[in-house]
Amino acid sequence: MATHSVTPRLNRLLFAVKYASLQSRCCAVHCKTHYSTVYSPNEKTFDKILIANRGEIACRVMKTCKKMGIKTVAVHSDVDSTAVHVKMADEAVCVGPAPTSKSYLNMDAIMDAVRTTGAQAVHPGYGFLSENKEFAKRLAAEDVAFIGPGTGAIQAMGDKIESKLIAKAAKVNTIPGFDGVVENADDAVKIAREIGYPVMIKASAGGGGKGMRIAWNDEETREGFRFSSQEAASSFGDDRLLIEKFIDNPRHIEIQVLADKHGNALWLNERECSIQRRNQKVVEEAPSTFLDTHTRRSMGEQAVQLAKAVQYSSAGTVEFLVDSKKNFYFLEMNTRLQVEHPITECITGLDLVEQMILVAKGYKLQHKQEDIPINGWAFESRVYAEDPYKSFGLPSIGRLSQYQEPLNLSNVRVDSGIQEGSDISIYYDPMISKLVTYGATRAEALAKMEDALDNYVIRGVTHNIPLLREIITHPRFISGDISTNFLPEVYPDGFKGHQLEADKRRELLASAAALYITAQLRSQKVLGNQRLASTSVKCSSWELCVELAERRHDIKVTKSGDVYTVEVDGEKVKVSGQWNLASPLLPLTINGTDRMLQCLSRDASGEIVLQFLGTSFKLRVLSKLAAKLNSYMPEKVPEDTSSILRSPMPGSVVAVSVKPGDTVAEGQEICVIEAMKMQNSMTAAKTAKVKSVHCKPGETVGEGDLLVELE
Repeated sequence: MATHSVTPRLNRLLFAVKYASLQSRCCAVHCKTHYSTVYSPNEKTFDKILIANRGEIACRVMKTCKKMGIKTVAVHSDVDSTAVHVKMADEAVCVGPAPTSKSYLNMDAIMDAVRTTGAQAVHPGYGFLSENKEFAKRLAAEDVAFIGPGTGAIQAMGDKIESKLIAKAAKVNTIPGFDGVVENADDAVKIAREIGYPVMIKASAGGGGKGMRIAWNDEETREGFRFSSQEAASSFGDDRLLIEKFIDNPRHIEIQVLADKHGNALWLNERECSIQRRNQKVVEEAPSTFLDTHTRRSMGEQAVQLAKAVQYSSAGTVEFLVDSKKNFYFLEMNTRLQVEHPITECITGLDLVEQMILVAKGYKLQHKQEDIPINGWAFESRVYAEDPYKSFGLPSIGRLSQYQEPLNLSNVRVDSGIQEGSDISIYYDPMISKLVTYGATRAEALAKMEDALDNYVIRGVTHNIPLLREIITHPRFISGDISTNFLPEVYPDGFKGHQLEADKRRELLASAAALYITAQLRSQKVLGNQRLASTSVKCSSWELCVELAERRHDIKVTKSGDVYTVEVDGEKVKVSGQWNLASPLLPLTINGTDRMLQCLSRDASGEIVLQFLGTSFKLRVLSKLAAKLNSYMPEKVPEDTSSILRSPMPGSVVAVSVKPGDTVAEGQEICVIEAMKMQNSMTAAKTAKVKSVHCKPGETVGEGDLLVELE
């Protein structure tokens, strides 16, 4: 029999069929079509589109292209050669090595890919080259459509200084500040004093929270100028900065706009984006609980005024800061598809990518302002490979050893560009997915998000699901009492995970005890048959010791049928469920309440790690005898961390400010680590002399790597 090798192109085709089937099931069945899937074949657009991006947004664009019958081209770096977006595309072209400057920002390589594949249009997604006017110009010069606005609008709105002047001229409310370019740190301090503290220092060409710092005094202004200019140069190739008044405790609310090349423009309602960390959004919703009809209309009309002022054509977003009295101020305009666009699609029924493609081909908008509805409510949680216990989220890297999206639930949409076995690397944004839920009411959509987070299985990397779940179940968030200061106000000492109340603690202890006994009973069987055991096989009650957070609990467990009755601290807890120990999900009924737990790990020593109410808890379950013997074991002495500095995240060393023999003061900067284009200053924990330095600029470090030792 002849053997045939599977070519890369055939492999991509097979994957695309499988993946497209999965995605259509997700969007059309489970989400009940939360954006339009009706496309008229009479609306001829492009035969082939190249997506100049990676990850979830590349996959998102490809889904609409496939719906419209358009062939797709993926570009990728060498480390992304097996990525989902590469397999999903009809063709794929490698554009360089891993660093973004040599691949996804490499205009020459991407232009070569356009020519080689014969792509008629390019969709830039968001980030990378999506707001680069030179890229749009080069495409236009070769008669290739840029699926986005014209170069004039990109230039006008991409420069925050120019955009603010245009907004003023268009009678859009703006924030007081300095309209020129800040020359140096001394100039920054002078301007900040004139405006009055606090001030916001931010990159003129920036976005996505990069190159932004809040300064409350002269020292923070100098430091902010240094870090913001470095981040701006690294992320955007432009280190110009501007300074404006920082509006304390505002809401961040943005308006989605859509415009064509015929002078028509619409506003597609708002998105509430106030839940942020380091000026980057974490949870978004549409619509906002805060806006009334009058304010919504005023913001929408001003957003359209601005779009028309720069002859905007495509989908774009006008961002505003809104104070407690519903006064709103223009922040910036993003001339691209926004990360959180799915929640607008859910409440309006419009496919924004399809609209962008139609506009790029020259079609007029098919809708009028009165046609744009607000149907229901939608939430988006940005699921990141981050450690939420470190500054609300420092990047984590690793391989997804197990990955299962909660697509078994109705009204759930997951936009992702990864799969089981994918690597999260230091080179790119650590986003895993955008988890979107929809409901007829806010309460319904919120409850669905809680279920979706509990059912989301992610193994191999640290992730931020514990933080996301705590946010959406917090009373302030549920009531809509939020601002951009939500996280530091709710967690002033940093995020610590779910804090167990007495009844929830008993539920967790009882679940761990029941799981332990289930595993013990299963271990007495071979191929489903009972084997000889050291104890009676008819045993139906057990006495255990369970350790949680350095506290020991004596527990008694009895079993009747499939129900465990666990006596904890004098209270009885009934636990039943589907005890499938091979499944990552553990659906239980605890005292009549349905709970979804996850068993992250368990070993022969009795240690069990359970994800309960979003947070991972480490427990140890032992028999009475084992617990007694364990008390004789010596305790491990914890490491003295005051004399050493370890990297809190994987990244690259940008600068080292000390050498052996130097004396440093408590809080003094020792080095700077860059991770995912964000720079982080590492400081001394005490006043001491530097004993040794274990890193140098340009080196790559991992989480926990030793950087500096102090005497």
